[in-house]
Amino acid sequence: MELTNVVPPGGVIAHLRVANKKQALQELAARAAHLTGVHERTIFDILLERERLGTTGVGQGIAIPHGKLDQIDHLFGLFARLDDPIDFEAIDEQPVDLIFLLLAPQESGADHLKALAKVSRLLRDRDICEKIRQSDGDEAIYAVLTGTSQQQGAA
Repeated sequence: MELTNVVPPGGVIAHLRVANKKQALQELAARAAHLTGVHERTIFDILLERERLGTTGVGQGIAIPHGKLDQIDHLFGLFARLDDPIDFEAIDEQPVDLIFLLLAPQESGADHLKALAKVSRLLRDRDICEKIRQSDGDEAIYAVLTGTSQQQGAA
């Protein structure tokens, strides 16, 4: 599974300004709604429901909010780098500045878990996270996340 198949063009927000966890989830739900066609409130409610089970702040400034929806038929990812870190109730109690939202079809089973594992492995790599934090703009972050060159497709 390649992240280029999960994160669509337009699926990266290089400068997200939010004050808290709830606002971050609302903004991500709004962007995901725009890209998937699923109602924003539906996405937000799924994310909140998952957060109630336990934080998706995995440590080292990273959160991976996720959920399953009946209304989509493939894995969908969205990435945001926050301008200012926020409290996400992360397991290491450190503020979060990198958020990878993952939505999966209700019946995705193992694919959902494989995608979560891939994202988690990628974002545990300190070098990758540092490159993301230093990248300038959506396209540069997308290239780091997906391992693609910004020059691809240029002739």
